[in-house]
Amino acid sequence: MIHDQHQGRTPARHLDSDLSAVLGQPAGDSPKKEAVAPPARRAEPGARKENDPKDGQKLSKRQRRRRRKGPPVSGVDHAARALHDLPPNLSAKLTEAERALAARSGAEPAPPVAKSRRRRRGRGRGGATPTVVAPAHAPAISPDGPRPALQRRPNRVDADPARMPAYAALDLGTNNCRLLIATPTRPGQFRVIDAFSRIVRLGEGLGRTGSLAAGAMDRAVAALEICSQKLSAREISGARLIATEACRSAANGAEFIERVQRDTGLALEIVTRETEARLAVSGCGSLVDRSAKGAVLFDIGGGSTEIALLDLRRGASRRLSNHIVAWTSLPVGVVTLAERHGGRDVPPEVFERMIREVEEMISKFPGAGKLGDLVGGEGFHLLGTSGTVTTLAGVQLELERYDRRQVDGLWLASADIDRLVGKIAGWSFEERVANPCIGSERADLVLAGCAILEAIRRVWPARTLRVADRGLREGLLTEMMVADGVWRRPAPTNARRTV
Repeated sequence: MIHDQHQGRTPARHLDSDLSAVLGQPAGDSPKKEAVAPPARRAEPGARKENDPKDGQKLSKRQRRRRRKGPPVSGVDHAARALHDLPPNLSAKLTEAERALAARSGAEPAPPVAKSRRRRRGRGRGGATPTVVAPAHAPAISPDGPRPALQRRPNRVDADPARMPAYAALDLGTNNCRLLIATPTRPGQFRVIDAFSRIVRLGEGLGRTGSLAAGAMDRAVAALEICSQKLSAREISGARLIATEACRSAANGAEFIERVQRDTGLALEIVTRETEARLAVSGCGSLVDRSAKGAVLFDIGGGSTEIALLDLRRGASRRLSNHIVAWTSLPVGVVTLAERHGGRDVPPEVFERMIREVEEMISKFPGAGKLGDLVGGEGFHLLGTSGTVTTLAGVQLELERYDRRQVDGLWLASADIDRLVGKIAGWSFEERVANPCIGSERADLVLAGCAILEAIRRVWPARTLRVADRGLREGLLTEMMVADGVWRRPAPTNARRTV
């Protein structure tokens, strides 16, 4: 313990008890003190050193060994070296005790002593290695404290945000028409600069007739005209406009796509079920728990339901679509299921019939058991992206108005889902309309969505479900930005060029 000369000395008995309290040792059982070598006496002029050989004599082995060790060190240096010879945990406790006692007595603690570093060049064979003491003004960095900020190389998107390219993604589904325009920001992220969403019910009556109805096509074209105006008002670097199950299964789906291009100038692409499942994973992958061993992602749409099984036992990579071990697309959605069984008045027996119908469809999925014993365990969860799960989240939070910021990423326990489904199933049609998170546009579809959700939970029971208010559009934007390399780091200017 080193105290300032102008400060009062701490009594020895208090010092011993305080050190014992900090080190966790009983008072009186202080650690053994290191023996301090007495200071070396200065040799008188003309006197012969003890290790010097007599005239004509050679040095013995002991004398040569003493000469190589050099002169004895002082008491302070010896104590500093003894401190470094202690175990790391005991050395840390001694330092902590010294600081605590110094703060109590008002004295400044001794500066930290750094370990000596062996010199590679210029070291004499007979000289001793000096003890290096850290200067008092050097800032101490705590191992648990904040680290100094590192200089990061700017990304392409950080160079000039105002000149970043804009990307557009449009998803025309069986029930909704959605548009998203965004610019890339940090790696893997983007900022939405414009959005549009409207319920058009393009697949209305599709289950009965097999074709798109004239009124449904008119509603969809009107919504697509608004999307076309939004796209024309901006400079778009990349766009992908897709249509899903309604246009995919309708007999007049191709004719409708031609009409859309003729009336609005938008060229829609009818994607396959496999592409739709992959885009759902790409759009919601960031919400998968990184510590999970497995997950089932599902997207309950208006005319189909996409399900993807993710095996994460080897660790999750940035592109979760690489972890898909099985996927399927059920030819059933909230619109088609509600049309077959009714959506306005749904008694308990009809609701159970809906669940069993979807459960039977899932039973024909050959890859349903790919996750094995992970299902139902702690390292397994469900991830749902659809209006059904976002509605349940809004009802759970008792929102007076739907708020995406509170819903997206919300975790729901299995018991909460049971309670919410039973609560909504017990409401009348008017009560469902009165709920701000359901409204008149979803009041006749929400129970069909709950039936599909219950069928998924029976096949893949999970303790938790995570809600995602994102989906195909986010997946489209992510894939386009990755393909264009907007998140790649620029090569350094002084990099060597190879020929």
